[in-house]
Amino acid sequence: MSAAPNPILTTALRWGAVFATGLAVVAGGIGVLAAGLPGLWGGLLGAALAFAFLALTAGSILLGRSLTTDDPNSPLFYGVVLAVWLLKLIVFFVFMLWLRGQSWLDPWVFFITVIVAVLGSLVVDVMSFVRSRAPYVDVDLPGDDASGR
Repeated sequence: MSAAPNPILTTALRWGAVFATGLAVVAGGIGVLAAGLPGLWGGLLGAALAFAFLALTAGSILLGRSLTTDDPNSPLFYGVVLAVWLLKLIVFFVFMLWLRGQSWLDPWVFFITVIVAVLGSLVVDVMSFVRSRAPYVDVDLPGDDASGR
């Protein structure tokens, strides 16, 4: 496994940022129309939270790959990904408990934005995977040097 950046994850991060920005604009605008300033905060915060979690997932995989170069089945890789997943889960619950009952946030706009963001990030991840042109085999071709690089 090479230490080069994964094209699928970098594409997912790039398109995830574009999607989250568009979602923040649309959800914030609809939130203002539906619930005033608390709706705006609900839309913006929902989109930001969704992108942060998407970025943490892709970032943990990229970090795990860079720490375990040439060892794709290393426990360190899975440990990094699992640790970030547990961190996201804890942060999510703490964040939700803190946001519960805040008067400056419309909970329905926030909830709907998070649901749309989760579904949108799934679409972004799938499209990044389907449209990628990443090789899935690594073979030595005639004319390559002995190291294959």
